[in-house]
Amino acid sequence: MSKPRLYLDEDSMRRSLVFGLRARNVDVLTAPEAEMINRADEDHLATATASGRVLYTFNVADYCVLHQAWISQRRIHAGIVVAPQQRYSTGEELRRLVRLVGSLTAEEMRNRIEFLSAWF
Repeated sequence: MSKPRLYLDEDSMRRSLVFGLRARNVDVLTAPEAEMINRADEDHLATATASGRVLYTFNVADYCVLHQAWISQRRIHAGIVVAPQQRYSTGEELRRLVRLVGSLTAEEMRNRIEFLSAWF
């Protein structure tokens, strides 16, 4: 059972969060590292899925719609974690993401959408 690896889209990839996750041995890929700047949401989800990574984003509404679309089309994604922008401090965001990654396997995240608010 493998731990989920993360893909942070352009909105969610603050340097301090990426550093904190990596310092806690969370495997993280950011949109710029994947050469995915200024791309459509669906492209980010496809890239995350192709690399077996759970997408983390602040774009709650659009990714909830995208998740439903992929499920209805029987498309598989590696998982999505959403959080409202500016709701959490970086430290709180970090704690919640580390808890999620430590609690669920990559397999359990497949085709699943999680709200960061559930991981206190």
